[in-house]
Amino acid sequence: MAVLNPKVDDYLSKVKKWREESERLRQIVLDCDLTEEFKWMHPCYTLEKKNVVLIHGFKEYCALLFHKGALLKDPHGILVQQTENVQAARQIRFTHLQEIIELEPILKEYILEAIEVEKAGLEVTLKKDTEFIIPEELQDKFDESPDLKTAFEALTPGRQRAYILYFSQPKQSKTRVSRVENCMERILSGKGLKDCTCGLSKKMPSCDGSHKNIR
Repeated sequence: MAVLNPKVDDYLSKVKKWREESERLRQIVLDCDLTEEFKWMHPCYTLEKKNVVLIHGFKEYCALLFHKGALLKDPHGILVQQTENVQAARQIRFTHLQEIIELEPILKEYILEAIEVEKAGLEVTLKKDTEFIIPEELQDKFDESPDLKTAFEALTPGRQRAYILYFSQPKQSKTRVSRVENCMERILSGKGLKDCTCGLSKKMPSCDGSHKNIR
């Protein structure tokens, strides 16, 4: 019999949207003999402490997120890649309870396959930093300012990747443009997204928030 995690009980009792859908997804996942945990403020289901699937809700949909979904066969074509920079995880999205009820046998197939992937110790082959796609909004700024492009290419691969992921996250182009513009001076100064710019951090080059103590 599945052991219910009280933290998940508490979470579901407070959810205002997608409660019925989340409760049904919970039941489906627990039927597959995974351990229920609570991580990243959401119900997470694990096999021997390794993350397999997560239940989470957004404004327009709720979803099952498979941590290694890129390795699943997806014969029904229902897995969704959130953004082009998400490498391993994949979602199955729902907008109403009836969808989940109708898909229940298929959802269990996907969950059981994800369990087998974990048991086999399979891993997603991640792209190298240089393979990440430059957002169009950043490329436009490179075209306008060759100095910006030069400064960006001088950053470490890890810093470049952090910027690319940050710029790519918003759905609206105007938000992506705003993020790029707000970070241009940091890039030109050779700073990473989370690097200290005030010189007060005790964890240089990373920012530890020391600047917040300035009065």
